[in-house]
Amino acid sequence: MSSLELALIGNCAIAGLVDRKGRIVWTCWPRLDGDPIFHALLGTSTDNPHDGAFTIELEGFARSEQVYDENTAIVRTRLFNSDGDAIEIADFMPRFEARGRSFRPTALVRRVRPIAGRPRIRVRCRPRFDWGRITPAVTTGSNHIRYVGGDVVLRLNTNAPITYLREETAFLIDRSLSFYLGPDETLTDGADTLCRMFEENTAEHWRRWTRRLSLPFEWQEAVIRAAITLKLNTFEETGAIIAAVTTSVPEAANTSRNWDYRYCWLRDAFFVIRALNSLSEMETMENYLRYLQNVIAGWDGGEHFQPLYGIALERHLTEEIVDLPGYRGMGPVRVGNQAWEHHQYDVYGNIVLGAAQAFVDKRLLNPAGVESFAVMERIGEEAFRCHDRPDAGMWELRFRARVHTTSSLMCWAALDRLAKVAQHLGLGERASYWRGRAETVRAAIMDKGWNNSLGTFVESFGGNDLDAGLLLMAEVNFIDPKDPRFVATVDAIAAKLRRGNHMFRYHAADDFGEPENAFNICTFWYIDALARMGRRDEAREIYETMLACRNHVGLLSEDVTTATGELWGNFPQTYSMVGIINGAVRLSGGWDRVV
Repeated sequence: MSSLELALIGNCAIAGLVDRKGRIVWTCWPRLDGDPIFHALLGTSTDNPHDGAFTIELEGFARSEQVYDENTAIVRTRLFNSDGDAIEIADFMPRFEARGRSFRPTALVRRVRPIAGRPRIRVRCRPRFDWGRITPAVTTGSNHIRYVGGDVVLRLNTNAPITYLREETAFLIDRSLSFYLGPDETLTDGADTLCRMFEENTAEHWRRWTRRLSLPFEWQEAVIRAAITLKLNTFEETGAIIAAVTTSVPEAANTSRNWDYRYCWLRDAFFVIRALNSLSEMETMENYLRYLQNVIAGWDGGEHFQPLYGIALERHLTEEIVDLPGYRGMGPVRVGNQAWEHHQYDVYGNIVLGAAQAFVDKRLLNPAGVESFAVMERIGEEAFRCHDRPDAGMWELRFRARVHTTSSLMCWAALDRLAKVAQHLGLGERASYWRGRAETVRAAIMDKGWNNSLGTFVESFGGNDLDAGLLLMAEVNFIDPKDPRFVATVDAIAAKLRRGNHMFRYHAADDFGEPENAFNICTFWYIDALARMGRRDEAREIYETMLACRNHVGLLSEDVTTATGELWGNFPQTYSMVGIINGAVRLSGGWDRVV
């Protein structure tokens, strides 16, 4: 069983994680990459375990249940004690249409009600600022508590007894209580009335959003939960898509493989929008394309195109370590990510692949045209220039550079798609130009990325190792999935990297030694490759194994311990949730089974 037994809530502006006891243990403020006002997931800088969390405790607690309201981002946690008393907590962040626009305030709503017996509860709201370094001053009004720390002021509006909240006194709950944590502003209505309305409107929003999805016949609940999770990892204001809402949950126990994933990797974002597009969810792509256009507009034309940016286009994501113990005491806790300095040349493919649909999809409100294509051509020239140069690769190796086959592969994908887009736009001369460049890169991969003695493609030009990124060769249409060379590579990767029904990224030692846990997206890539090769029964078996690895509310992190199924790595990981969608779309039977 996973120790990442957490449910995600959010509204595409902020997000939070709720554990099985109904404690909010992670929320960054005032946006997805901000200061974690609730950081108990990574421990506390004090000796008090309640700091950095928002808890609603049931006296005599014995057990709990937790589930999402169907087709929504509202999570309900029920707490029970041995005397038969019970409460239910509903957690969400408001999101719905109001006055012709999306309403997504920087606010958290908690609603609690008694459901059995005469329960007594204790409420502890202890936000901390500046990564736990600042304990805010607390002031109270008749129906609110203010948390003041430097330039940050939060207000908790509630219909609960303020004295009991401030003193953290246990009290009987005999009616619905609501808590609205947000900016230091007076509410337009009573807390309980407003929060109840927000809950109803938020539920309606998500159910309508889900209703528009084009779902595969099988595994619909898993796909819906994955789609909502991906949506919650978007910062709608700018269109950025983050890799995960957390930082520094280690890839494996006591390894120091602790990274900050609260930024927009152009690679990950491409996979997210493609997965959502497969469900006919177009809005995320349109928002992301605006973000991507801003990224490109800020590029100075130099040889270093960053693989990731901040959610408001920040370029310098300088990495530092803060004074928190870390997840289960396994530090360090990092803020920022050194990968912004890396040369990762697969980024060019991810940019063009992410934008290509905008040139051909008639549903888009703002389709791309010849002017936008000229901008993409600048990216193509860089892809061609860098296709045979050493880089850090898609796995972001920090102290070693090689000519990675997957980087060259994605450079080829950029050139290939530019040729196809040019043809679609009626630019015959440019189409021929890009086809020629794509063929040059293809020839280099077939020559230098192929190892004759092994009879497989390899992870770097002239190398002898394998990595799971090679499974993408068929996915980006570089090679026919039934080509003997691809089949041999897939089988060799399985022989080296497969452990049970799980796949590792690579087997060679990296900057931190040999990998200890399987990488979930690689398993999904393997599933896709098997299905494309015609081995659907085997692919379905492995897919079911991956679904069984999800936590109690259907979420996956980045990594899994193959022997125990324990989840590790930042959470929830968009890459992994993408895999759930892609696997279902690839493997599901058709709707004609019942209609």
